[in-house]
Amino acid sequence: MNLNLIIDYLILSIIASFAINMIFRNIAKAKNILVDIPDRSRKFHNRATPLTGGISIIFAVLISGKLYLDFNDLNGYVPLFTFNLMVSSIVLVAIFLIDDFKGLRASLRLVIQAALALFMIFSTDTYISNLGNMLGFGDLELGLFGIPFTVFCVVGIMNAFNMIDGINGLCSGCGMVALLFIGFSSGLIYDSMLVLMIGSTIGFLFFNLRIVGKKRAVFLGDHGSNLIGFWVSWAAIFASQSTLYEMQPITMIWFVAIPLLDCLGLIVSRRSRGISWATPGRDHIHHKLMNRFSPEGTLLVILLICFVLGSFALLIERYYSAQTSFALFIIFAGIYYFFAYYYQNIRIKNGVKNV
Repeated sequence: MNLNLIIDYLILSIIASFAINMIFRNIAKAKNILVDIPDRSRKFHNRATPLTGGISIIFAVLISGKLYLDFNDLNGYVPLFTFNLMVSSIVLVAIFLIDDFKGLRASLRLVIQAALALFMIFSTDTYISNLGNMLGFGDLELGLFGIPFTVFCVVGIMNAFNMIDGINGLCSGCGMVALLFIGFSSGLIYDSMLVLMIGSTIGFLFFNLRIVGKKRAVFLGDHGSNLIGFWVSWAAIFASQSTLYEMQPITMIWFVAIPLLDCLGLIVSRRSRGISWATPGRDHIHHKLMNRFSPEGTLLVILLICFVLGSFALLIERYYSAQTSFALFIIFAGIYYFFAYYYQNIRIKNGVKNV
């Protein structure tokens, strides 16, 4: 796929997503189904808002993908990895729609996420088998241990994106930045499916960011945030493990650094306080930043950080070693947790408003 085709199909998927988001949003409002009601304890939006973003995005990808096949006379041919990714994505959306309707236990959600990861592993023979030369002793080969490790990573990234979906545009914005960096750095952007994913997410953002009006707002829902995390995790795995692209696995971690570190920090913090990791709360990084910035300002700050980290990761990959990248990521994680938790606690104890 050349640059002109990339632009064409990006526009096609944006238009398809915009139209489908409008349709599903109107149906949800008219039927009063799949609508998020503000409760003033954790949900501070002003009006009932449809949770139809995820299902709209997957429909947009499927429809624009079908048009792509027809326009290029491919006779329905879809690569195995792409086909199984779409099958598992449809199953994911269908199951997690139930979560949005009436809720699922955290343990059941983990089982479903793990099952979807295992389906992808065994149906495509794609998993994290090599972590690269992160430690300076040669490539770290995982062998069969790569299968459970891949499940752990996919489930972790899905939950990280689900947990960071706290303000408009954040989950989808972080996901889109990650997909763009993965795509352009590896060459995966020339794969039509990645372009359609990005375009469909952009179409959703017109509604999620209320560009089309506050009364037409749409949320991702749990099915949508899990879908974004699922796509990002498998794009990263494919780009870092395929012999076609040969990106360093540690570079992929930089692309999802903020959702990942936020998730890991919350798990440790909540467990230390005797709280379930799955308990909703206002202790995420975006909540802390909103003590100083507006929601829109917080979104811009986090996305700018994601962009800077992604650019930094590519610079390290180009000019330095994998172990340098790994060491710098550990240092960055330490700085992040210092300011997100320890420094904030000191300020609270001293009677200073937290940041």
